[in-house]
Amino acid sequence: MNKKIKGRGIIANPTGRFEMFERERSGIQASEWHDQSDSPSQWKTHLHVDNTKSIISTNDSPDVPFNRSINPYRGCEHGCVYCFARPTHSWLGYSPGLEFETEITYKPNAAKLLRTMLEKFNYQCETIVIGANTDAYQPAEKKLGITRQLLKTFVQYQHPVAVITKSSLIERDMDILAELAINQLVLVHISICTLQGELSRKMEPRASSPKRRLEVIKQLSSHGIPVNLLVAPVIPVLSDSEMENILEQAKHAGVGSASYVLLRLPHELKTLFVDWLEQEFPLKAKHVMQRLKECRDGREYDSEFGQRMRGNGLYADIIHSRFQLALKRLGYGKAPTLRTDLFHSSTSAQMSLF
Repeated sequence: MNKKIKGRGIIANPTGRFEMFERERSGIQASEWHDQSDSPSQWKTHLHVDNTKSIISTNDSPDVPFNRSINPYRGCEHGCVYCFARPTHSWLGYSPGLEFETEITYKPNAAKLLRTMLEKFNYQCETIVIGANTDAYQPAEKKLGITRQLLKTFVQYQHPVAVITKSSLIERDMDILAELAINQLVLVHISICTLQGELSRKMEPRASSPKRRLEVIKQLSSHGIPVNLLVAPVIPVLSDSEMENILEQAKHAGVGSASYVLLRLPHELKTLFVDWLEQEFPLKAKHVMQRLKECRDGREYDSEFGQRMRGNGLYADIIHSRFQLALKRLGYGKAPTLRTDLFHSSTSAQMSLF
């Protein structure tokens, strides 16, 4: 069994599903390979420039309330063991395991590319979400500041934006977020899946602690910045019992709305998560997966629209009912609708002359 590497989440580094050759430990080289993979120098974070030519991704999923997003980074140093984005790293030729946490690509021209898109004569303004796939405030952002540049661009164009994060680094940009909030142009989503410090350290080794995230919510709310809570993911047996407490603590901190997502295990993540589970919680592993399969028609994952976020069956229905009852009891409302009528660009200004 692989050894846990300090500061990292997943314990393995399997070959991505698109690679022609697969790496294996075998024969005399096995111990040598193991020593190399567990060395601190091998698993330091490496940053790589992503010279993408476009910046806005679109989707047609009925499961999410947006169809445009920007991801300044690919891969995520937070190392969350449950991250549904891990399999996307295979597209880059990296492993969805440890390399997802250590081989991070970044888009230095993100703000410039965004301005180019917003200046197109046929651009139609709709809310853009930052960090829908990987966290826009992961550790690299502290040095690179790409997300901050994007937010400044949204202010410049008076364009609505939503941000998804679990990092306290977002407090750095309170000034810009508050400026956007004045005109109802921003919504921040803070994700919390557990309030247990020890469990969080095992599942989200480089993310801000749950307690710290509650403090972030207080700070954002006190500056008039609306916050939506994401109870995500809800993990059967490990954290599902905390749902009401998470909602209550977040409400006290100033959250106005909330949603949840059931644990998703697409592609390679199924094996990665089960391996982690069996090492960290050997007595609960079978029970966790049994409950999850009850919500997925006997499978670890169901990618079908309408099912992938919430699941189905009795256990999934119970989770949904508990969530809705807690929302009502605690006085949660709906997330605010962001304004699109304030958007302006030099192109739109020129067109208004005709």
